[in-house]
Amino acid sequence: MDNKRFKEIDEKFICEVCGKEVDKLIYSSRDHCNHCLFSKHVDINPGDRMETCHGILEPIGLEKGKKETYKIVYKCKKCGAIRKCTMAQDDNFDRILEIMKENSF
Repeated sequence: MDNKRFKEIDEKFICEVCGKEVDKLIYSSRDHCNHCLFSKHVDINPGDRMETCHGILEPIGLEKGKKETYKIVYKCKKCGAIRKCTMAQDDNFDRILEIMKENSF
């Protein structure tokens, strides 16, 4: 049995929120749309596809990760779970700024 908590899955997909085609990330696993930044609640551990919720994960904020990385904070619109994932190099920077502005205090 494979006990790794991270399973690398890097697939092209069509975003269920904005309808745009999302290419593979290549250097890691793609886990959100790089256009609108929404994701889907499908994993318990990254890449395992074991979550049964399958709700839409809405980006609600950003936080500093390790080293020079940032994470997008998500809230599931179906079950309310909070999830985080590392921003991708090709994420829509204008959308990132919108999220920061919407959630600044």
